[in-house]
Amino acid sequence: MTDWSWVGWGLMAVLLFWSIGAYNRVMQLRNAIGTAYAQLDEALGQRATQSARLIALARPVMLSEQATFDALETAQAEAHAAAQAVRARPHAADPVATLAVAAAVHGAALTRLMSLVEHHGELREQAEVDALIDELKLIERHRAFARQVFNQAVTAYNEAVQQFPTRVLCSFFGFTEARSL
Repeated sequence: MTDWSWVGWGLMAVLLFWSIGAYNRVMQLRNAIGTAYAQLDEALGQRATQSARLIALARPVMLSEQATFDALETAQAEAHAAAQAVRARPHAADPVATLAVAAAVHGAALTRLMSLVEHHGELREQAEVDALIDELKLIERHRAFARQVFNQAVTAYNEAVQQFPTRVLCSFFGFTEARSL
């Protein structure tokens, strides 16, 4: 073998090891999105459970607000369906975009109901309702933090996917940019 063939083999070995390392790094970052989404999914599930409890407590007392209850239940069902779609592929942009809209609608409907409950004297006298509203506020803070962690994981992944020469490798293996919430 000539000296140039050794150089060629050496360059190929460097390229192979770089490719393996870059692929593993992108996979690690993509998996981090899934881990971060699991925390967010837990917070969304808790919010849905407590929303249902609040509806059950408030509906018999607030008969004139049936439209608010219906809107919240519809938004909750849509958010649940969107969350299930994201669970399978938390790095895919389309399901995350659907979840972002559904979670925002659910949050707005829940905020409206909580506001109505806080201004309804008969419900405010119930300690269970007061505790439930406090718990929902705590869950909302946890959800906001989990959303921030998810968005940071997405940003780290997207930066890795966009960098050259990793971008070439990512396009070869079908890695696409993720979407934040």
